[in-house]
Amino acid sequence: MAIPLLICDDSMMARKQVARSLPEGLEVDITFATNGAEGIQAIRDGKGEMVFLDLTMPEMDGYQVLEAVKNEGLDAMIIVISGDIQPTAHARVTQLGALDFIQKPVNPDKLADTLKRFGII
Repeated sequence: MAIPLLICDDSMMARKQVARSLPEGLEVDITFATNGAEGIQAIRDGKGEMVFLDLTMPEMDGYQVLEAVKNEGLDAMIIVISGDIQPTAHARVTQLGALDFIQKPVNPDKLADTLKRFGII
């Protein structure tokens, strides 16, 4: 059965790059969101069992999405994918419940290693 995967990023190029970086054979049903508000709604609608989340977006940023997921008790495995590599950003997203933090642009091998580490593949 395909995993509902949400890629939430305001950049169309980034969304496509993440989708192309997924390991071959990973069965996913991909939904794209262009901002955090769309992203949180997709998670509420069951389209984000696994989520790749950008931090810097309009309407609702990635931190706000993480806070909403945590506060609402939503079931989502979230991996942050961002160009913001500051240690404080990494610590904050981990505190808010993200599984991991991957730097943009996504390295397919790093993504596969992260998915293996959390038992997704």
